[in-house]
Amino acid sequence: MSKVSLFALGGLDEDGKNMYVVEVDNSIFILECGLKYPEKDQLGIEMIIPDFTYLKENEKRIKGVFITHGHDDVMAALPSLLKVIDVPIYTAPLTAILLEKLFKKEKITNYEIHRIKRNGSFKIDNFKIKTFGVTQSIMDGFGIAIETNEGYIVYSSEFIVDYDIKNDAFKCNISEITKLGSEGVLCLMTESVGSTREGHSAPNHRITSIVEPSFEDTENRIIVTLYNQNIYRVIEIIELANKYGRRVVFFDDELKQTIQEIARLGYYHVPAGLEITKDNFNNDLEKVVVIISGSGSSIFKRVHKIATKEDTVLEFRESDTIIIASPMVPGTELEATRMENDLYKEGAKVVAVDSKRTFSMHAAIEDLKMMLYLLKPKYYLPVKGEYRQLVSNANIALDMGYRADKIIVLDNGQIATIEDGQLSKHYSNLSLEDVLIDGKENLDASGMVLKDREILSTDGAIIIGLAVNFKTKKIIGGPDVQSRGVIYLKDADYLVKEIGNIFEDVVNTAVKEKRYDNLTCRSEARDRISRYVLKETGKKPMILPAIVEINTKE
Repeated sequence: MSKVSLFALGGLDEDGKNMYVVEVDNSIFILECGLKYPEKDQLGIEMIIPDFTYLKENEKRIKGVFITHGHDDVMAALPSLLKVIDVPIYTAPLTAILLEKLFKKEKITNYEIHRIKRNGSFKIDNFKIKTFGVTQSIMDGFGIAIETNEGYIVYSSEFIVDYDIKNDAFKCNISEITKLGSEGVLCLMTESVGSTREGHSAPNHRITSIVEPSFEDTENRIIVTLYNQNIYRVIEIIELANKYGRRVVFFDDELKQTIQEIARLGYYHVPAGLEITKDNFNNDLEKVVVIISGSGSSIFKRVHKIATKEDTVLEFRESDTIIIASPMVPGTELEATRMENDLYKEGAKVVAVDSKRTFSMHAAIEDLKMMLYLLKPKYYLPVKGEYRQLVSNANIALDMGYRADKIIVLDNGQIATIEDGQLSKHYSNLSLEDVLIDGKENLDASGMVLKDREILSTDGAIIIGLAVNFKTKKIIGGPDVQSRGVIYLKDADYLVKEIGNIFEDVVNTAVKEKRYDNLTCRSEARDRISRYVLKETGKKPMILPAIVEINTKE
């Protein structure tokens, strides 16, 4: 008898926040622990992470968490997880280094990282675990296979098929994938982000052919924006700079440190003499490539700061060629658009890498077909993507002859159970909520705080204050009315006066009728003032009445 349960705590019907759970009998294995960037209406939110409630309740059954590569959408929620539970981490060397830096930044000291080979085999308790290298935009990416009595549970991670990769740290181990298929796969979990894309992602994932004309056409300075976790593109730019005799400046210290760690691991070395340190950089240098990098929206904010001449090191010039090789990702659209707008204002030549011509390094239709063909799973579970992408991925399996009852499409929290090799027709559910991170603390996900922020950002606030005698409740001060983002007070004396009159009337009436209560009066005043302001201005600002009770002699 064997029982396997598969479900996601994040990553289904969304972009980011990836976290998948494989339960084999009484043991739990966690795959990924990532964040998602907030939508534009989630004001003040830094990131969104999975709900760890189930893991906290079942901590003793967890054997480990596997982080397959060094991207925020699969690893950046780990500090939050480690604050809730103690769990061993299994990952490849480069990702382990990136995690240690992240933990240091977040002041996490109690953790256990096991460095594993991206192509290897080991055991956790009695479970045989296999890893196989895959080609991603960052080095040391791998997929994972967990052995069960009925066959392996295989998770592909992100991948593309590129036969021209020469760097071993990027290579996909097709022979190991083929071997897993011959040994028997119970269920295959593959990413869905690129499942609507025809053909293979390669060779259209490369940007060299698109940006090389800029290196040929100018002797002036070239500035490139890149995500610091897209090491593949960083290396493309370094190699182009070397080809055209340009020196390179890493404007972001985090990327510079990552490149140094990659060199220490023996994965890639920047050609000798190519780099200029920031200390030796000056704004008048020509024939250089300046790489501006960051993660998420930080890169767009950094460029905006340079464009507004707030940076002390770099200033854009009209003679610059600026290459935008950091396309917007969900949650960063506003900052990305503002950045591009700022760059065009500089008068420089702007070259934007078109995401329709240059693909992200996610599996396209033919890549996914290859993985299905080689592994020959009994069941197929699309993961990692919006719902339309999950369905598109499922349709690929249908086109390859899989019956619908062998394809599993889930929502976050929905549990698929396979007992003795047979999928149950009934799915159970976990109740999950997004966990919103606001600064350093979790934010109530009920939406009230976000709703208040939305009101403040669009309709402003009116604050009204009164002072009353503690004993008699007679008004002894005010009303004082302050408006922020609603009306210009000097042009609306009548409005201010009437708001004060309403507040006074509420308090005086309550005292006269012997039903005065501070909280009740403020609530009543808020309702009446809100209706009045809406009628007069058409706005629904936040109304904040305050009654200060002072213990004084009459």
